[in-house]
Amino acid sequence: MSLRNVAIIAHVDHGKTTLVDRLLQQAGTFRANERMVERAMDSNDLERERGITILAKATSIQWKDTRINIVDTPGHADFGGEVERILHMVDGALVLVDAAEGPLPQTKFVVSKALKLGLKPIVIINKVDRGDARPLQVASEVFDLFAALDATEAQLDFPVLYGSAKQGWMAESPEGPKDRGMQPLFDLILRHVEEPKVEEGPFRMLGTILEANPYLGRVVTGRIISGSIKPNQPTKVIDHDGKLIEQGRVSKVLAFRGLERQPIDEAFAGDIITIAGLPEATVAHTICAPEVMVPLPAQPIDPPTLAMTFRVNDSPLAGTEGDKVTGRMIRDRLFREAEGNVALRVSESSERDSVEVAGRGELQLGILIETMRREGFELSVSRPKVLMQQGPNGDVMEPIEEVVIDVDDGFSGIVVQKMSERKAEMIEMRPSGGGRTRLVFYAPTRGLIGYQGELLTDTRGTAIMNRLFHAYAPYKGEVQGRRNGVLISTDAGEAVAYALWNLEDRAPMMIEPGWKVYRGMIVGEHTRDNDLEVNVIKGKKLTNIRTTSKDEAVRLTPPIRMTLEKALAYIEDDELVEVTPKSIRLRKKFLDANDRKKEERRKEAETV
Repeated sequence: MSLRNVAIIAHVDHGKTTLVDRLLQQAGTFRANERMVERAMDSNDLERERGITILAKATSIQWKDTRINIVDTPGHADFGGEVERILHMVDGALVLVDAAEGPLPQTKFVVSKALKLGLKPIVIINKVDRGDARPLQVASEVFDLFAALDATEAQLDFPVLYGSAKQGWMAESPEGPKDRGMQPLFDLILRHVEEPKVEEGPFRMLGTILEANPYLGRVVTGRIISGSIKPNQPTKVIDHDGKLIEQGRVSKVLAFRGLERQPIDEAFAGDIITIAGLPEATVAHTICAPEVMVPLPAQPIDPPTLAMTFRVNDSPLAGTEGDKVTGRMIRDRLFREAEGNVALRVSESSERDSVEVAGRGELQLGILIETMRREGFELSVSRPKVLMQQGPNGDVMEPIEEVVIDVDDGFSGIVVQKMSERKAEMIEMRPSGGGRTRLVFYAPTRGLIGYQGELLTDTRGTAIMNRLFHAYAPYKGEVQGRRNGVLISTDAGEAVAYALWNLEDRAPMMIEPGWKVYRGMIVGEHTRDNDLEVNVIKGKKLTNIRTTSKDEAVRLTPPIRMTLEKALAYIEDDELVEVTPKSIRLRKKFLDANDRKKEERRKEAETV
């Protein structure tokens, strides 16, 4: 049976997971009476909730007498570590672009990686059924993008299909025909994508995806470059320098058959398979026959740009909501995560009971914290800090991102003003159709921390922001942080409606009556720029004239709801986010007011 290996490349929400659903459906992967799950490839709970692909995953479809291995790649640059490895497994790429939005930064990010590897693209203009679709114009924008990314002549001569993954059809024209379903795409893959190139020699495979299976232990997915592999065959694992990691036997060889992985007796070069039984093997390791000495080349991964400190939760409420609270548990979990996620860098921190985690962006680190929280961990995390580099002349270099903001014409002024305050430099401003403007900036990563929420407020929720790491550039100077101080609880107990009602003039609150609070916990945002200590558990003094029934008349303004991403963007350097399975609380790093004053005096002495 002949083979084809392809990756699907697309920006977030351009419909690649829906496209895979339709391909699986029309290739007969599901039985006629089988209930089909929507977005079958988004197997992770967080992926289903947020509607984004976080983990790279593979599936297999049989069309006529050819097996097509399809790899679904994440569309967000924060998960780029997944993308870079995946592209080594395939020989072609389906570049999926929204017929209205056109190519966006994340499309550009993954396409640039694919073109460098020499993959031949097939362009699919999806969602042509949208009212604001402009398919032919978008096709020419994709050509311009490929040309700007130095594509070869063969890559620029790409075929284009138009269609709607949701409606389940593809055609060579935006008008159709629609009655052939996905058949034009299947036939184009067979014609345009080459069969896997197979090298001579014994078994060799580069580890690309790492997973933990409850029954098989650690399983590694990759593409066989040469030779073949059977269960119980002796193998060894070597790193990128050729150093021996371990020797052992493969316990199981699994191949993708639809959405399932099934054990097979033997796998041959060119196929994408999963191997179990090697407890030390990880991503970028070469799994090979015992006689092989030279490792396979692994793609270098872009460096992390943001770091956060993960600490033990030492608040008075620690241990009341989660069951994994010790420093050792948190440390082991983070080092285990770093083994499989090559875009994360985990290192010991100088602070006690804490670990520093560096990654690509706020979203990647936020997803990690959310995953740990659902596993029962309690921890406190610091404000994200940008990782600087030293330039050739000894000057400080900071990461700069390319930011594309699509906004209604009436709000473009406030966006330009706020971005310039954050040291951003405007590169392009053009109408994008439908009364909207596309703004392109080069902005320091520091200035973008916490801007997403502010942007949505300024534009009444109409703006769409996309970011992509651009380069390191000289330090741009100080960026003003949060302008408001906070309200800090002076006592521990349960918040009282009467106390919150009296404090409403001071600031919007972040807590509700009945919530547990402790000394040093942040309970609201001050209207001025200084911090203020308040008592939120002080009830009304009762006499024979003033009764509790009067409290029923208290009407409180709804509090500010803090999500994890919002909290991470909100806090300052002297504050932490306390994350538990049930709650997200903001607190000062030093809970005691005297300790906070001592720390302020120490910092002032250092700056003098």
